[in-house]
Amino acid sequence: MTPPPAVTSGLPAVLPREATFDPADRAILARHWYPVALVSDVADRPLAVRLLDQRLVVYRADGEIVVASEFCTHRGVPLGQGTMAADGGPEGVICPYHGLRFGAGGRCVHVPAHPDRAIPGQFHLRAYPAAVRYGLVWTCLDPAPDTPPVLPAMPHWDEPAFQQINCPPVDIGGFAGRQLEGFIDVAHFAFIHVATFADPDNAQVPAYRPRRTDYGFEAEYWSTMGNYPASADHKGADGYRWLRHFRCSPPFTATLEIHFPHDGRLVIMNAASPVSARMTRMFAPIARNFDKDIPVADVHAFNARVFEEDRQMVETQEPALLPLDPLAEAHLPADMSSMLYRRLLREMGLSFSNPV
Repeated sequence: MTPPPAVTSGLPAVLPREATFDPADRAILARHWYPVALVSDVADRPLAVRLLDQRLVVYRADGEIVVASEFCTHRGVPLGQGTMAADGGPEGVICPYHGLRFGAGGRCVHVPAHPDRAIPGQFHLRAYPAAVRYGLVWTCLDPAPDTPPVLPAMPHWDEPAFQQINCPPVDIGGFAGRQLEGFIDVAHFAFIHVATFADPDNAQVPAYRPRRTDYGFEAEYWSTMGNYPASADHKGADGYRWLRHFRCSPPFTATLEIHFPHDGRLVIMNAASPVSARMTRMFAPIARNFDKDIPVADVHAFNARVFEEDRQMVETQEPALLPLDPLAEAHLPADMSSMLYRRLLREMGLSFSNPV
């Protein structure tokens, strides 16, 4: 989906007051696309979200989803505190202070104090492109001109045999790079996920080797450790080898495709949206071709337990940001994916200095 062109306000760009990223790192990260909301959550109220410290508002107007600067161009009140128009007039979000209304593309479409006067361009919001994919709203703070969005691929999402599920997003008080690295880590299962799916007596990591791709890298990891949801029809026999196929799209997105018995497939996307250098909102679309009769609420609850096990680790890691110097932390042979991930981030020009 190619997003509509964004509106550029006549006002100068306002840098985030709460800057936590190194400016050079932020400039690189701002060129990439990240999810900021579930499509289902963009309904009868404006959503206040943050991305790379930038405060944004997400709302619907004239059949499109708008992502724009959260602050009203008139007196700087957060539009996330506003309401959606429901009076039969122009669609959009209404500022709670003076009633200015902002519609499609972030354009100011109504000024109640002067309803008959033309609206100058400086009243328009600074808007950003929006794309809808995998049940998520994606945006980019510094997109390349006239370029379609470059979004990570998710295997099987569009195939009719697969059920599509969107878990509620998870807020993690840690860095997106640390969280994503934990998702591709294969050595922590037997210690962190014992209460959900892992076997504490099956901690050995068989050898594997990641491969570079045009989007990042992939890694196929075979082991006898099972996975979820382990229904009676999809439990592996003794000695069954599970294939976990990771596909990583730096900076902060990866998918895991798990091969179950009887041609079952489960795909989880881990899209870590960097709210700030110390806060991550993790979105997790899921596609699967089995156990489709299980209530979605049960799927949400189980995955929330798994995500909680990971969250506790990510929030305690030091240094807070992912160290990109190869000598900054020790590495195991099991860390082949992590080591390649860090190398690709360095090649992007990132450094990840300690956050403010």
